[in-house]
Amino acid sequence: MLPALDTARLLIRERTLADLESCLEMDRDPEVTRHIAGPWSDPVAHRQFVQHRITRQYPPGLGYWSIRERADPDRFIGWVLLIPDHGSGPDVEIGWRLVRSAWGRGIASEAARALVKHAFETVGLPRVIADIAAENRASLHVARKLGMQWLGYDTSDGKRYERYRLVRDDLR
Repeated sequence: MLPALDTARLLIRERTLADLESCLEMDRDPEVTRHIAGPWSDPVAHRQFVQHRITRQYPPGLGYWSIRERADPDRFIGWVLLIPDHGSGPDVEIGWRLVRSAWGRGIASEAARALVKHAFETVGLPRVIADIAAENRASLHVARKLGMQWLGYDTSDGKRYERYRLVRDDLR
């Protein structure tokens, strides 16, 4: 079980199958997934993909958390993740995805900061990485706000991603 990572505005709790339909609905918005490779156009494959991500076992302290606002705790607004890079590591990836109505309000940065704290202080990771589509200006901005440093490019999934890294010792 993953710990709650709540902030002043947000409830950040372990993602469960109860969040499945909300996750699928968010991903059906082509603006939300336009920078991310995935099975978004195939409903069966999409459901299987998200369900697997929710139910699979991750190393201790890693996984997905759903995000809700304290002001409206029943409304799913997105998720954050801390998972082995490309499914097996050794690096650990940090990521975020929000419904469009939550964009531009600092929610991704706030939730990701809580996740960084958990990664370094609780899990004891030495660093986290993020691969972000080069055109995804909003996510690149979040990475920079977290203090992540640009490392170069990665071409996973046939797309060009910018790779960022945040090292625990850089925060001291």
